[in-house]
Amino acid sequence: ARKRLKALRTVVAWRGRAEWDQVMVGLYCGDSRLQQEALDRVSAWKSRYGPKMPLAVDCTAELIRCKVLDSSGRLKSHELILSYGLALVRFVNLITERKQKMVSIPLRQLAKEVDIPIWVVDLRHELTHGKLPRLALCRKGCDVVLDWLRRTYWSRQLGNNLCEESEDEDEEQEGVEANAELDNDAWE
Repeated sequence: ARKRLKALRTVVAWRGRAEWDQVMVGLYCGDSRLQQEALDRVSAWKSRYGPKMPLAVDCTAELIRCKVLDSSGRLKSHELILSYGLALVRFVNLITERKQKMVSIPLRQLAKEVDIPIWVVDLRHELTHGKLPRLALCRKGCDVVLDWLRRTYWSRQLGNNLCEESEDEDEEQEGVEANAELDNDAWE
């Protein structure tokens, strides 16, 4: 198993398991100051990692950025709808894009396959093709998608335990690196 992990090992943008864990906790903590620090760290990762950044990390950061802007009170309702809307549209499009084969598959079917609520796909449709929805619906969509990302991506990276300390940090980091590459393939 260790040889297999070494074969899957990849260079990542984060310094180690501790930084990865700190960013995840910061993104989901609810404190806008800590969330902004985590967003700054993700921006640094993105500058180092470029297009190799896991889509789930990128989508999470975009959605958290919307929540931070919302809590700041600096944007009007219409601006917040557009901000949330763009992040939600990008999430649905990016997550379902790679599952599209040569034949066009309806987004609702793709969303069902990866357990994204259908109403989020409908919200994306309204944002791109219809009348803009209410801010409350965009906020709810953001919360649902963030929870989906936490459950399907972040918790898997952390072994479903935010507080567990490991005896061997190098082994953990290899696991995070390997999972990041594997999950990036799955997300892409």
